[in-house]
Amino acid sequence: MQAEISALEENNTWIFTTLPEGKKPIGCKWVFRIKHQADGSIERYKARLVAKALVACNNWYLHQLDVNHAFLHGDLHEEVYMLPSPGFAPSASNQVCKLQKSLYGLKQASRQWFSKLTTALLTLGYIQSSADYSLFVKRQQDTFTVLLVYVDDIILTGNSLSEITKVKAYLDQQFRIKDLGELKYFLGLEVALTTAEIHLSQRKYALEILQDSEFMDCTPAKTPLASKSKLTSDSGALLHDVTSYRQLVGRLIYLTLARPDLAFVVQQLSQFMDKPIDQHLQAAHRILRYLKACPSNGLFYRSSSPLDLRAFSDSDWAGCLESRCFITEFCIFLGNSLISWKSKKQPTVSRSSSEAEYRALASTIANNPTFHERTKHIEIDCHIVREKVTTGIVHLMPCKSSDQLADLFTKSLAAQPFCDIVSKLETLNIHSPV
Repeated sequence: MQAEISALEENNTWIFTTLPEGKKPIGCKWVFRIKHQADGSIERYKARLVAKALVACNNWYLHQLDVNHAFLHGDLHEEVYMLPSPGFAPSASNQVCKLQKSLYGLKQASRQWFSKLTTALLTLGYIQSSADYSLFVKRQQDTFTVLLVYVDDIILTGNSLSEITKVKAYLDQQFRIKDLGELKYFLGLEVALTTAEIHLSQRKYALEILQDSEFMDCTPAKTPLASKSKLTSDSGALLHDVTSYRQLVGRLIYLTLARPDLAFVVQQLSQFMDKPIDQHLQAAHRILRYLKACPSNGLFYRSSSPLDLRAFSDSDWAGCLESRCFITEFCIFLGNSLISWKSKKQPTVSRSSSEAEYRALASTIANNPTFHERTKHIEIDCHIVREKVTTGIVHLMPCKSSDQLADLFTKSLAAQPFCDIVSKLETLNIHSPV
C-alpha cells in the first residue's frame, strides 16, 4: 500500500484541495491481489487504489515486460474529485483529491493509458497494425521487432537483441517498466522456450478448471465428444443452475486459445447458453474427462519449420439439425506450425454442399472475412475464390478424406482418427514421459 501511494505521489496523480461548491467527490477503495507463477508459487503481492467509478521459425528473442502502475500514466482531461484514500488521509479533514492523472477504476483510464503508450511507440518509429491495434511493428534495414500489448503486459520479440534492449530502456524511461526476461507465462499461457522450439500450453488453467469442477479424480476420456454425437435443444431436461454451465463453457472457450482439439465441441456447447439442458452439461463433463487425460497438450512450433503457408478448409453441409445451417471451418499452417483455426456455424442456409464448400473457402482466404460471413450471395464467394486462384495467390490442391485436417473442426470423430489429426496439428504434451 505504501509503495502504491508513493507511486501515485511521484506521478502527481492528485493534489489536495477544498471541494468546490456544486461538485461531488467519488469514493475510492483498496483492492488486494496475489499474483502467481505458472507453477502456483507466489510471484508478488499487489495493492491497488481504485476509484469507485462506472516466434519460433526465425529463432527470435522473446521477452516480456510489465508496466508499473500503467493506468497512472494516462493524462486526465476531465475535472474529477475523489475522497482521500483510506489510511492515507491529509492533515486537513475538509480536503479532497483533485485528480490530475488517470487512476484505476476510472472508465477512461485504460483508454488514456493506451493512447499515451501508442504515442510513445509511434515516436520511436513503430507502426500500429491496422488489423490489430494492440500490435506494433518496426522494420529497419535487417532488423525486425514486434511488440504486442495487453493492458499493462507487453510481449517483445524480434531478431535483434540490441533493438529489444533499446525499446526496454525507452519504455522504462517513459513509464517505468519491470523487465520479466524471457517470456514464460502470459495471460494463462505457459511458454516453454528452447533454441529449437516453442511450446504453448494452458496446463495450469486446465487443472484449475478440473479442480473447481471437482473432476480431478474422474475417469479420462479419449475424445472430447462422443463419435457422431449431435447436440440439440429439445432432447433433455432444462438445467436448474444455468450459471454454472455458462461459467464452465466460458472458461472452456478461453482454453481453446492453445487447444484446437476443443474448438468444435466448445463451439457446439456455446450455442446453447440461453437454455442449456442436461445433455449439454453431460457433453461439457466429457470435455473435462478428456482434459484429465491430457491437461498439458499445447501448440508446438519448431525452428526448422519452413515458411510456406498452407490452409485446410471444409464444411459440414446442413450440419445443424435444428437450423440446417452448415458449419465452416479452417486451419492455417505456417510450414508445419498451426497459427490459426476456426469452427463456426454460419447464419445462412446453403442449398448445396458445393455452395457450402465455396463459402468455407471464401471465409478462409477473404481479405474482409467479416463482410463475407454476412453475405447471402454465393456468387461473391465464388468470385473471390476464382480471383485468388487466377492470380496465383491461392493454389487449390486435392485432399483425401484421411488427410483433411479440418475435419477436426466440423464433426465429432472416433478415437483413432481424432488422435491422428491432433498429432498432425503439431500439438504436444511436454510433460509426457514419452
